[in-house]
Amino acid sequence: MHNSITQKNVKKCLLSVVISAFGSFMAFSSFAQIYTDKNYVQIQPGDSEADIIRKAANVVPSDRQLRWQQLEVTGFIHFGINTFTNKEWGDGNESPQLFNPTALDARQWVRNCKENGIKQVIITAKHHDGFCLWPSQYTEHSVKNSPWKNGKGDVVKEVAEACSEYNMGFGVYLSPWDRHSPLFGDSAKYNDYFVNQLTELLSNYGQVDEVWFDGANGEGPNGKKQVYDFDRWYSLIRKLQPNATIAVMGPDVRWVGTESGYGRKTEWSVVPADAQLQENVAANSQKDVSFAPTNMMEDDLGSRGKITNVKSLVWYPAEIDVSIRPGWFYHPEEDNKVKSAADLLDIYYSSVGRNGVLLLNIPPDKRGLIHENDIKSLQEWKEVREKTFAQNLLKSVKVSGKSGKQTKVMLDEDYTTYWTTEGNDSTATMELKLNTATTFDVLLLQENITVGQRIEKFVLEYKDGKEWKKAAEGTTVGYKRLLKFEPVQASTVRLRIESSRLNPTIAEIGLYKQAE
Repeated sequence: MHNSITQKNVKKCLLSVVISAFGSFMAFSSFAQIYTDKNYVQIQPGDSEADIIRKAANVVPSDRQLRWQQLEVTGFIHFGINTFTNKEWGDGNESPQLFNPTALDARQWVRNCKENGIKQVIITAKHHDGFCLWPSQYTEHSVKNSPWKNGKGDVVKEVAEACSEYNMGFGVYLSPWDRHSPLFGDSAKYNDYFVNQLTELLSNYGQVDEVWFDGANGEGPNGKKQVYDFDRWYSLIRKLQPNATIAVMGPDVRWVGTESGYGRKTEWSVVPADAQLQENVAANSQKDVSFAPTNMMEDDLGSRGKITNVKSLVWYPAEIDVSIRPGWFYHPEEDNKVKSAADLLDIYYSSVGRNGVLLLNIPPDKRGLIHENDIKSLQEWKEVREKTFAQNLLKSVKVSGKSGKQTKVMLDEDYTTYWTTEGNDSTATMELKLNTATTFDVLLLQENITVGQRIEKFVLEYKDGKEWKKAAEGTTVGYKRLLKFEPVQASTVRLRIESSRLNPTIAEIGLYKQAE
């Protein structure tokens, strides 16, 4: 997390409770638009613990949530008036004349993201300062009144076109808080204004794959607090871009609770749907630029103890965000503070490798280009990932065990196929024999989450002579679990699933040696 209360350390996504948005959804008239019969289940008053566990084991992601999870790494592009004032937060009074990138190239942004393993890009179409990166017809505070391209430019359009060209997902961040708009604080009028701007973004740029909100909210010019009409916003998104995921102040994706890039070691995607009111999130979200993000991660959101006395359960996966620099917007004094490839690799293991999606912020500079230092780290990060995961050491092993069927599909590199146990067995032991003693220090496991998230506890062991010794252990798996441990040399290993909700599944298993 950020260690100091400084302007550049503030980021717009501070949500105080990670399972935030669903308490108020219960009363939504657009209920059917928010949930599907796959990713939501009600708990009845007479349900036993076994009934609840069975229901939890069968909650699965919606199609849009599954697509989002399989992206694994997405990119945030923080760019705007703050880039030119060297601030993290603008106050809304900045002149549009300040926005004047000298060599803006959205293709360079998207190309570098794609080349380094990022699958989707989200652009900050409007930050808290209210300055719009597209020529919105509803405000003069936008690129149309900047010297860039003589007021004829549209950053959002250029990013959307680049994403289409490179076959990348495209998303938009639209700040609910607008420090420029005189309507902010007049709830009805501002919500109309916001819907008009959201409609522009959802109608004029082709397919939008993600819409990203935070809960930031301050006082309007009239001294009143703005009340956001999230129900109306969500309904509009479902109508205009039905395949878009809504994050993180939204029903599809939640904030993990920290901006460090490190998720929790036990990450359940199935969590109680009635834990906190959405209003509590906004009430505890960012208020002013001196508010420093803190770690809001509870260790446990969805264990048996957390789900047995609730009214409903929902599939609500975690997004784990972090910036490649200390700040979220570009600051020249941070050119030598870019996270190294080793830093990014550790973050990868602790986000994607902990059943989350990593949202990595890469802020372009005043030229309108991603800085060379950022690109160097991204390239080195990609190189070490590719070298590490190039060869699954288990590719040709012999698998045996007391429980399970279709063991070969765990090694076919096809996520849609999966192993599971026989009958009603919720535990399993499988032994894997390599051709020769091999050194490894990374374990990969994937459940098939289209069936549900089920594994609660597992252990990886290796045979040392006649004795079995523990190499690594974990709790949840979910879409992907990566465990890095001290190097082990062995020819025989075994995976023991000690606890699962109903029959466990494994889509893929792998052992790897971490590249230097």
